[in-house]
Amino acid sequence: MSGTQILEFTPQDAHFGPPPPCTSSALGPSLALVPPVPPAVGPPMDFALGALACCGACVFTNPLEVVKTRLQLQGELRARGSYQRHYHGVLQALWVVGQTDGLRGLQKGLSAGLLYQAIMNGVRLGFYSYTEAAGYTAAPGGSLLAGATAGALGAFIASPAYLVKTHLQAQSVATIAVGHQHNHQGVSSAFASIYQREGLVGLWRGVSGAVPRVMVGSASQLATFCSAKDWVSRSQWFVPDSWLIALTAAMISGVAVTVTMTPFDVISTRLYNQPVDELCRGRLYRGFFDCLMKVCQTEGPLGLYKGFGPVFIRLAPHTMLSMLFWDLLRQRAFQYYEGQGRC
Repeated sequence: MSGTQILEFTPQDAHFGPPPPCTSSALGPSLALVPPVPPAVGPPMDFALGALACCGACVFTNPLEVVKTRLQLQGELRARGSYQRHYHGVLQALWVVGQTDGLRGLQKGLSAGLLYQAIMNGVRLGFYSYTEAAGYTAAPGGSLLAGATAGALGAFIASPAYLVKTHLQAQSVATIAVGHQHNHQGVSSAFASIYQREGLVGLWRGVSGAVPRVMVGSASQLATFCSAKDWVSRSQWFVPDSWLIALTAAMISGVAVTVTMTPFDVISTRLYNQPVDELCRGRLYRGFFDCLMKVCQTEGPLGLYKGFGPVFIRLAPHTMLSMLFWDLLRQRAFQYYEGQGRC
């Protein structure tokens, strides 16, 4: 199965049809599940459709991203019980954001999120496809290494979009604001102001947290999904070839992904959102390890698991929607090319 047939399982994918053989090469470069092999439409189109499918899923799961960002910034570098808690959980946070910021507040940062999804998936799928074609994934552990590398490369290149997304999703009215408020007017003004204030390097501030976040999440999913899927199949909870087998395995694997990735996610959010001084240095953290130590010292180890709920809850819907949209888009593309006599 080629790398072009892999989609994000983020926590940023189940399918409606027979599940594929569960091999490490099939799981590919990201937190991914793989659908049945549909008619080929060519690698460039496959990359585009994969990115578009994840963008479609992002529209529905973005409110959970907003809530996750707020929860991870709440009580930043403050001991538990020493600050006012505006958000007390996923559902309550969704209600508070919707009631205070309006329905549009639940979709803050959507444009930047869509840009991140498109760049991230395009780079990741493209890189993994080339490593597979070169035969690197056939070596022992090659698929895992290629997947982690592809994810890291995608996270690095798409980092500016994630930076802006974090800034915008953290912004709120003063009554429920958490973390530093950058007060951007929109996506384009955010990119412009960051570039004018910090230069080109400033657009990649916080990338030291984003790259290990993706690599750890990818590795943990690759290590747990196959075994979980085999176990669910042997348990005979569902009829053979049911899409519920893949979904249940994804949920089980999602626990491992969330447990291992959430600390990196918290650090990434903190590094991205922190204010900078006149020399464009972070005012709160000097880097990944400095952030890790300060969070543990002031907020305790559980501070690294803020936002655990929305991260986990986002797994299943993003997975299902990504694969559903991707399958539908590929079928439509195939029908179009077949009608044009190009397949």
